[in-house]
Amino acid sequence: MSKSLEPRVLLVEDEPSLALTLVDRLTSEGYAVVVEDDGQRGFERALSEPFDVLVLDVMLPGKNGFDLCRDLRQRGVETPILMLTARVQVVDKVVGLKLGADDYLTKPFDHLELLARLEALLRRSRSPVSAGGESYSFADTHIDWKSAEVRRAGALVPLSALEYKLLRHLIENRGAVVSREELLDRVWGYDATAQTRTVDVHMASLRQKIERHPAKPEHLVTVHRLGYKFVD
Repeated sequence: MSKSLEPRVLLVEDEPSLALTLVDRLTSEGYAVVVEDDGQRGFERALSEPFDVLVLDVMLPGKNGFDLCRDLRQRGVETPILMLTARVQVVDKVVGLKLGADDYLTKPFDHLELLARLEALLRRSRSPVSAGGESYSFADTHIDWKSAEVRRAGALVPLSALEYKLLRHLIENRGAVVSREELLDRVWGYDATAQTRTVDVHMASLRQKIERHPAKPEHLVTVHRLGYKFVD
């Protein structure tokens, strides 16, 4: 977290009217907002200054949001990232999550939802997953809770912070059906009434990394109309 009392947001958005609207709204809510309208300049700013959260549009000049997210993670930047995308295909959202984004919003979006997402990201960044037992193993996967490392067949699995928390919550409640509403509340920190496919998108990304056959999951199982459960 930055030392300023105001949470610092880097907004990388090249649509002037949207950027202006977001700056006005976020500033009125107590955020200190820095704006860049070019992906490369956003990349350089994120590397050179401390921010509490990064808001990245996908379609940017200079460096698109996907590349910007990937390059920041490769440079060791762990600041929470929220992607803004006009794309509605689930695969595009999965790509962003795989590259290290923590969440996404599809345009057009309600400003109240944006604020809720930012507040949830800030809470999670202040509150790391609590320790409880040192490790857990299933199939060819081993999880070290103390180091927050997940390995499959000895190879490190690169999970985002949200994917890790999602996996841990399901394992801690293994065998029980966990609703999407509970996951939104306990993992994301959102109001359980929020309408979002965020859980499904993160689950799809997590299955790609954990399951032997992601299309036919053995461990991260969907319970039709009810939610998900973890099975050893």
